[in-house]
Amino acid sequence: MNDRTDVYAVGGALFKAWYDLSIQVEKSGLEKSLLELIKIRASQINGCANCLNMHTSDARKAGETEQRIHLLCAWEEAPCFSPRERAALDWTDHMTQIATKRAPDHVYAALAHEFSAEEQVQLTLAINVINGWNRLAVGFRLYNPALGWAA
Repeated sequence: MNDRTDVYAVGGALFKAWYDLSIQVEKSGLEKSLLELIKIRASQINGCANCLNMHTSDARKAGETEQRIHLLCAWEEAPCFSPRERAALDWTDHMTQIATKRAPDHVYAALAHEFSAEEQVQLTLAINVINGWNRLAVGFRLYNPALGWAA
């Protein structure tokens, strides 16, 4: 039983706008597999069980391998990620932990090498969206019962 506010029930127009933004970012044109990787990575950093459950499931449905999903927590050492994915994951780490990691020039340079200016904005908005969902899910203990929990 969750005794916290039901954001879906009381969020109103503001919550609908947030949800609509999420859908628009999802349709931005970035690869579905890349979006799922950054959602999983940000959710790992933020400790969001609901989002990890959801996005690992979505990644599998999109064809992501178990190996790559498991190696996301050590992506810097794992050789199975492309340069484009590595740039996105590094940017995700820095944007998710911006208070301590900031956005150093070398991280941005790698991002700019792999992503167009438009894609950089799309990716950064996607990172912001998943971080927002993580905060909503952790703060309000959101849970998607359709995904279930392993016993």
